[in-house]
Amino acid sequence: MQVIGICRFSYLGLGGFQVEHDTLEARAAFLYDPDRMETRFRTFETLTLPPLRAQTDPDFTLLVVTGDSLPAPYMERLRALLADLPQAVIQTHPPGKHRQVMQEAINSLRRFDKEPCLQFRMDDDDGVACAYVERLRDAAHDLHKLARRHRHIAIDFNQGYIVGSGPGGLSATPTRRPCTTAALALMFKPSVRLTVMNFAHQKLPQMMPTVSFTGEDMLLRGHNDHNDSRQKPGVTPIALAPLDATQEALFRKVYNVDADHVRRVYGGA
Repeated sequence: MQVIGICRFSYLGLGGFQVEHDTLEARAAFLYDPDRMETRFRTFETLTLPPLRAQTDPDFTLLVVTGDSLPAPYMERLRALLADLPQAVIQTHPPGKHRQVMQEAINSLRRFDKEPCLQFRMDDDDGVACAYVERLRDAAHDLHKLARRHRHIAIDFNQGYIVGSGPGGLSATPTRRPCTTAALALMFKPSVRLTVMNFAHQKLPQMMPTVSFTGEDMLLRGHNDHNDSRQKPGVTPIALAPLDATQEALFRKVYNVDADHVRRVYGGA
């Protein structure tokens, strides 16, 4: 059963952001701002990639989609970070309608065999537990009978942490919010060409059967000043507390995320 994860890395496209821009030039200036890009690279390196490198089931593909206008130094840095992750595939695309570009990108990697396809999405500051792909595939096998009757099913691992990172290391607060990326996946029938990027994740229970799993930490949802969802006025602040030594050990065990690594990357140690 094929498993595909998709991560948009500062893709310059039409749509796909809660904060819109009047022109592509204005969006490019926002996306490629040096401070923003430095934050994105640091979270990608310290939160997103470590658990993917340590998956207990390594049979998955990570599709990283960026724009063909990504400045060369950033592209070189991105390729260097992904060099030791054999599951990673980088695709560059010109500006286009966001959902259409993402759908075509994912489907270019699909086998379209007789097995369902499992797809998850993550931002470049999100993470999943080291056991995520294994648990996802197990859940899909358990749902095999249900999947015969439905074009798509949402598989929602809803427990984990909202997490921030910086020179002092990691800070976090627990979360069990339904349909939170990145540990949310969709299970598609082999013939269906829709993808995880064709659906608003908060609305999935209104569109398809949704099976939730809780009781095991599975997700990290990144929290920082550059989050697209935090650019609009009136956003409710989230209180994060610094991790103590016991919690840092839990993050290393469950997510392969090392607070000392975070401190080094941010220049705090």
